[in-house]
Amino acid sequence: MTLTVVMAVYNEGKTVESTINDVLNASTDGHKLELIIVESNSSDGSREIVKKFAEDHRVKIILQEAPRGKGNAVRAGLAVATGDIILINDADSEYTVKDYPKLLAPFHDEAVTFVLGSRHQSGQAMRRPSEQRFRFFIVNSAHLVFTLLFNVVYGCWLKDPFTMYKVFRRHCIKGLRLEANRFDFDWELVAKLVRSGHQPIEIPITYVSRSFESGKKVRWIRDPLTWLVALVKYRFVRLR
Repeated sequence: MTLTVVMAVYNEGKTVESTINDVLNASTDGHKLELIIVESNSSDGSREIVKKFAEDHRVKIILQEAPRGKGNAVRAGLAVATGDIILINDADSEYTVKDYPKLLAPFHDEAVTFVLGSRHQSGQAMRRPSEQRFRFFIVNSAHLVFTLLFNVVYGCWLKDPFTMYKVFRRHCIKGLRLEANRFDFDWELVAKLVRSGHQPIEIPITYVSRSFESGKKVRWIRDPLTWLVALVKYRFVRLR
């Protein structure tokens, strides 16, 4: 069994090298590792860092000519993935590869096709920065609202459908039509997998949110609007 990790990289010069090394040294529950890095022509030196890993036989690098959004980069990685199981991993340090074993463990059951790493911890806010408390109160509240809307529209009960840690068998996306380019890809992928009959198992994970000044790329107005469009659009569009 092979695990393919898809990593989109854009202006993550402070964390990308350590994150790649973490993935390459992660415990993969006995799976052979394939790491696909999609670099979107960063302006902070991230591309040069990524290129240093080109000689590692486990690494495939895709160099995009221009940034087209995280969703576009992830889709480019999915298009060449060969692993039996696929895991999406960002190039920042908000998540930890120490959670890989528990994310992969459910796949020992052949009936399991889809796992989500849930950032929720009982009695605690998802994002707990030492600064910008009001700003992140708004973000946390919005997350709860969007999660409720997603569950109502798609007839499920998920705690964290928008987590980065999405892990699924590659056959789940075979022939699946994916088109989102920005963070609405999180909505599209989960929505279409759920509509295809793949009910995810949610596994609690460790999550430490970074601030917007530290590189968080979600835009306050544009991205929530695309999420609302995605909420409705991907409930009704054709899957294949």
